[in-house]
Amino acid sequence: MTSSWKSQWPAPAGLIVLSLVPVIAAFVRGAELASRPEVTPDNARFVTAPLPIVLHIVGSILFSVLGALQFAPSLRRRRWHRYAGRLVVPSGIAVAGSGLWMTLTYAMPPIEDSGLSVIRVVVSTGMLLCLVLGFVAVRRRDFTTHRAWMMRAYALGLGAGTQAFTFGFWTVAVGEPGVGAYALLMLAAWLINLAVAEWFIARRKPRRLAGLSGSGEITGDAGDGRPVPRSTASRG
Repeated sequence: MTSSWKSQWPAPAGLIVLSLVPVIAAFVRGAELASRPEVTPDNARFVTAPLPIVLHIVGSILFSVLGALQFAPSLRRRRWHRYAGRLVVPSGIAVAGSGLWMTLTYAMPPIEDSGLSVIRVVVSTGMLLCLVLGFVAVRRRDFTTHRAWMMRAYALGLGAGTQAFTFGFWTVAVGEPGVGAYALLMLAAWLINLAVAEWFIARRKPRRLAGLSGSGEITGDAGDGRPVPRSTASRG
């Protein structure tokens, strides 16, 4: 195993492993819908109105996998990062938008009460906002701000992966969660992901370079960790 792999790929590999939970769940749900299943109380909302869940499935797979690869420094130095980003942003919008759509229109099971619906609306809206702000930042060539907002969006989008752990630990320690605990465990996963994202963002903030004039102040990076002076970041 080379030193380059050790320094660049643990984070993307770990995120891909974490994303296996929503990806596998998406494949299972997609296969169920493709088989034209008998309508039951558990799947009625998906079978009778499949469009939002199909958008959610496709968006989740693309956003989870391609988003994880965006964290690899070697890929950020290539055009691949830009081209993949053109799929990551719309797939993330599909995930958040369909999540909001399902929350507002589907009849949810009793374990998912109105409190959880409010949380889901806030999370979906927040993810959409992060994606929009990330897109606006990259159009301004403010790559540091772009990366921060995209990290936050990815953290929210990967909530299902962390929820497998919060529910798993709770079930082992306490047993099946009730309605209140169910909502809190879902919320805890999103908060954990956001806390980790904020920690990474704080670590990667560019330091101002001594001796630069005001016009040369550091505002971002070139997508590969190299600082970009304000005069360069404002071009284009």
